Amino acid sequence: MRKPTNEREMIACRTAQFFQDGNIVNLGIGMPTQCLDFLPDGVDVWVDTENGAIGLAGAPGEGDEFPVDIVDAGGNPSKLRVGGCCFDSFTSFGYIRGGHVDITVLGAYEVDGEGSLANWMIPGKAAAGMGGAMDLVSGSKITIVMTMHCDKKGNPKIVQKTDMPLTGWKVVDYVVTELAVIHITPEGPVLEEIAENTTVEEVVAKTGAKLIIPDNVKVMSF
Repeated sequence: MRKPTNEREMIACRTAQFFQDGNIVNLGIGMPTQCLDFLPDGVDVWVDTENGAIGLAGAPGEGDEFPVDIVDAGGNPSKLRVGGCCFDSFTSFGYIRGGHVDITVLGAYEVDGEGSLANWMIPGKAAAGMGGAMDLVSGSKITIVMTMHCDKKGNPKIVQKTDMPLTGWKVVDYVVTELAVIHITPEGPVLEEIAENTTVEEVVAKTGAKLIIPDNVKVMSF
């Protein structure tokens, strides 16, 4: 496993540490796909896509031979690993809703202190639709949000109570940012880890939700 070289890679690397060998993992479009570059040694996961496949192996490279009709959730061509399979949407959402996806990883516009997630539209802006995210965050055993801690204007993306259109209500288990790992519990969001280049005080100042601070907050390890 290589070392992360920037903040987004750091988020992906820390998120990948949640994966266990043999997990079925659904990786959202964008930053979550980078998790595959940072799998811990000895950990091999099966990548699921809600449009009907398990065993995606990333975009084909130059010279790769691949079936032209295999795509990821974003419609991009993908390789399929040995043992992978494709199936119809009825089967796909049957196992998603049945709780057979181990971990779902996706981005967010906002996550609140109760674990409610808003990631599919910003009010007043056009949106393509929620896709399978609603089913995934409700059906997965663990839901992890990967995101920068604040938006481009410096506003917290982890808030006390979101009023944006929800993808799921009280569905998020962990939030991983460039500053912290936050565990959403029934008692509230717990600050479990901070990055080595920050402080608890900075994380608290940049978080809109009221954090529970343990006596011993760990430093992220890679």
